[in-house]
Amino acid sequence: MESYRAPMTYSDELLKSVLKRTRTVACVGVSLKEIRPSYFVARYLTLKGFDVYGVNPAYAGQQAFGHPIVASLADLPADVNIDMVDIFRRADQAGAVVDEALEVLGDRGLSTIWMQIGVEDHDAAARAEAQGVTTIMDRCPKIEYQRLFGELRWGGFATGIISSKL
Repeated sequence: MESYRAPMTYSDELLKSVLKRTRTVACVGVSLKEIRPSYFVARYLTLKGFDVYGVNPAYAGQQAFGHPIVASLADLPADVNIDMVDIFRRADQAGAVVDEALEVLGDRGLSTIWMQIGVEDHDAAARAEAQGVTTIMDRCPKIEYQRLFGELRWGGFATGIISSKL
């Protein structure tokens, strides 16, 4: 029987500060299929001014979002500081991605590990947090960006954010 875990809660201030400080994202598990969530999120982040690097061995060498896709985080250009790793992998694979990110990118500006909706690995999150890396699980940066910066209101969604801006 699976044990119950309370849902993760993150303050709007934390999520907003992560999105404001992030400039460069490594999207692990990115797809080149336009209907896949990983493609859509990476494209959206690129359109919002984030510098996105795709990571997926199935597409290594192909171009996307202004950069060649690489097979692993270790294959990212050495002169690029990655602020955030966005994980589009199954939960049982997230820990290995987190460990690789901490090993390879820990001294290259890594400040956030972001696990997509449905992806949780509390042990991996604890390892990242112990190294000073903010970890967010079971959330989508695209959705949070839209919610926190007013774009979801355009579609009539109640975001819980009160603003006098239109």
